[in-house]
Amino acid sequence: MRAAGPFVAAVGGGAIALGGAAALGKLDTKTTTVHEVERVAEPPESVAFARTHRNHALSINEIYRRSAPGVVQVTSTSVVQSQFDPFTNPFAPLGPTTEKSLGSGFVIDKTGHIVTNYHVVQGAREVDVSFSNHESMRARIVGSDPSTDIAVLKVTANSRALTPLPLGDSDTVRVGDSVVAIGNPFGLDRTVTAGIVSALQRQIQAPNSYAIDHVIQTDAPINHGNSGGPLINADGDVVGVNAQIDTGGTTDGNVGIGFAIPINTVKNVAAQLIKQGRVEHAFLGINARAIDPTLARVFRLPVQHGLLVEQVQAGSPAARAGLKAGNTDVTVAGETYNLGGDLIVRADGARISSLARLRTLVAAREPGESMKLQVYRASKKLDLIVTLGRQPAAPSG
Repeated sequence: MRAAGPFVAAVGGGAIALGGAAALGKLDTKTTTVHEVERVAEPPESVAFARTHRNHALSINEIYRRSAPGVVQVTSTSVVQSQFDPFTNPFAPLGPTTEKSLGSGFVIDKTGHIVTNYHVVQGAREVDVSFSNHESMRARIVGSDPSTDIAVLKVTANSRALTPLPLGDSDTVRVGDSVVAIGNPFGLDRTVTAGIVSALQRQIQAPNSYAIDHVIQTDAPINHGNSGGPLINADGDVVGVNAQIDTGGTTDGNVGIGFAIPINTVKNVAAQLIKQGRVEHAFLGINARAIDPTLARVFRLPVQHGLLVEQVQAGSPAARAGLKAGNTDVTVAGETYNLGGDLIVRADGARISSLARLRTLVAAREPGESMKLQVYRASKKLDLIVTLGRQPAAPSG
């Protein structure tokens, strides 16, 4: 979620380090009281989604009944140092205090693995999860990845007591598709809300300030406590993990703009976390700006698409490969561009016309692998081989 921009709902991309970012406002840093609520009566059978690619659609109630047992409430306990301020908080206790925050998650397999957001368990000393039967148990953090805001937990439970949710294919999601979100907003356990996919290919900021690409935007209402919960399509498959909302800076609550991390990203990250407890993202080390045909004409560039390299981080894989940064600022229509550097037009043979495209290609590789970049340096075409590195903990600059 973004503050006049992002708020996290409970809250590689920049895997090639493409600029800094504003701080995220965290929605789940305060204790949330859990209330018992009466179950809503079963809705009429007519409350169903439009037909899907499988030629049928589940009703919202059917999706809820199938999925709710696999959705958990995540309570993380952390120890923080109290800040004494004689003007604003004169009676605050000195020394460390315990804080609890609330989020959501969902079961992904019969061995007890649960997906949630990184920011839900960030800094947690203890993590507990509760299921639809109100049984609560301690969970272990298997691993977490701040660059994608994903964490995997594990509980020790009988496999027959676990209800894994089916994971879909976020590449098949279309604007206008019907979706539901299940989570624990404000501690109201296993609340379901419905809406549509409002847009695709959005970009949000991860807790460590890198960019998360290919994000799904939805108007299904999500609020504080929904973070880590599933976004589910009309087939009953999880297509995203609810992570942030944008409030427009006017309120702390939902205004119809929510963001979910695509499940294809989540599947890849979760598999690595389960296997090795961490995720290593490939890293290039540039800041770059996309051009269009109009800019190409204005700047008299040799091609009409590509990325202007505006900054090359010292000691980065891009620097070691000899990639050149711009050295002359030029302002056009109020936008400043740094010219004189290399213009990237292809990566491993794929045409590059946007920053997201290059980030996607880099994210698909592993540290230590090579990538071939085709660039223009002035009017001369060059091929550069870059050995990708490991993404730093946070973007530089």
